Amino acid sequence: MKFSFEELDVWQKAVDFTKLIIDLTDKVEANRKHYRLIEQLEACSTSVALNIAEGKGRYSKKEFVKFLYIARGSLFETVTLLIIFQKNDWITEKQLNDTKGFADEIGKMLSGLINSIKRNL
Repeated sequence: MKFSFEELDVWQKAVDFTKLIIDLTDKVEANRKHYRLIEQLEACSTSVALNIAEGKGRYSKKEFVKFLYIARGSLFETVTLLIIFQKNDWITEKQLNDTKGFADEIGKMLSGLINSIKRNL
């Protein structure tokens, strides 16, 4: 049995993105006082897939779109934190560019899905 959100390519990519971020944070060597930033990075990256799933579970397309916008915001938050991590030398520039490329792909998929749904409202 599958839930309907599991069939969305953007949700699948968002889950893979979260896995990538969690693997990345496992290797971050930051001072203990910065653990909150690591937790926030994991939380906002996870929020992308969570909001796609939650929105898909709502009863109207309008609500779904609202959650897709929230997912997009969480994606942008994730990228911002990744930039901060790179500026603090907690991740490499290559890691930043690789994750930004993945995030850009998800962002385009979210925008495409939002636009598609809005055209059919």
